[in-house]
Amino acid sequence: MTSITVRTPSAGSTLAGNRLSRRTPWLTLAASLVAAYLLFLLLSAASGNGFSVVGATLVGLLGYLTVITSLSAAVEGRRQAVDRFITGVVTGAFLLAMVPLVSVAITVIGNGIARFDTEFFNSSMRNVTGEGGGALHAMVGTLLITLAATIISVPLGLMTSIYLVEYGRGRLARTITFLVDVMTGIPSIVAGLFAYALFALFLGPGVRMGIAGAVALSVLMIPVVVRSSEEMLRLVPNELREAAYALGVPKWRTILKVVLPTSIAGITTGIMLAIARVIGETAPLLITAGFTASMNYDLFNDRMQSLPVYVYTQFANQGNPAFAFLERAWAAALLLILIVMALNLLARLIARWFAPKSGR
Repeated sequence: MTSITVRTPSAGSTLAGNRLSRRTPWLTLAASLVAAYLLFLLLSAASGNGFSVVGATLVGLLGYLTVITSLSAAVEGRRQAVDRFITGVVTGAFLLAMVPLVSVAITVIGNGIARFDTEFFNSSMRNVTGEGGGALHAMVGTLLITLAATIISVPLGLMTSIYLVEYGRGRLARTITFLVDVMTGIPSIVAGLFAYALFALFLGPGVRMGIAGAVALSVLMIPVVVRSSEEMLRLVPNELREAAYALGVPKWRTILKVVLPTSIAGITTGIMLAIARVIGETAPLLITAGFTASMNYDLFNDRMQSLPVYVYTQFANQGNPAFAFLERAWAAALLLILIVMALNLLARLIARWFAPKSGR
């Protein structure tokens, strides 16, 4: 009889072919980084220059990509080598993009946490020329201006998106879509100049009011609300609309009772992200609302301070001692970052709460 030999796969291979062990990429990465750091240490010692951590890390990562691609090509084949190379490039791009974000967060927290005290949150800058003072008037101004901009932008943006999805046809709808696209890309300073010119026509030059700042922010918010709401409304299945029409429900009531409740999670998320996008704008508020050291609760009377403008004025107009002004600027910047993070987290929670439930 003829004997039949059955070969069992070895530890480093599978039915798909040979594979590198799971530890090989990590060991290769560690060896590449160690070699790059040693090389840069020798070069810095020979030349007398300082050691470059960034340069050594980049050279180590490039060396890792070269070595792991070569090893994979020799053991696993060309397709798997290309896959490992692309994976390394994408991962490196992600880490590179995270570097400035982490650096900004560490810098702002390290410099701003010193003034995160009770006085900063319960006092204004009225009659304060040196140390002390706070940003209560800027917090109130930011809250009022952003709230007014939201009240202006959300109804206009939502109704525009409803028109484009449910009613808009022909040249008028295309024109509105084009104008929304143009408004999405306009610089924020242009929105501020527009709002200032609009109010200067009626109240004279030099006018500074909180409501003018709200109008400027609404110019920036409206296209974001229109675009996000339009995409959410288009995701609503047409079968739901047709079922409502078959029952004799009017179109406006179908939109109000079927379309909007189905897409409310995405619409709310888009609105929250639009608010987070404009709450940190400085240029339009500097032109329209101005800056002041006193509290102002009236949007329609006199100047109104906001947190972005507060950061700018504290940094640009440093007095004596200078460190007090810088500490207040960093603290306000940290507060702005926390507000934006809270808005993004709230948007995610709202999207989860209002998302249509699957199942009975």
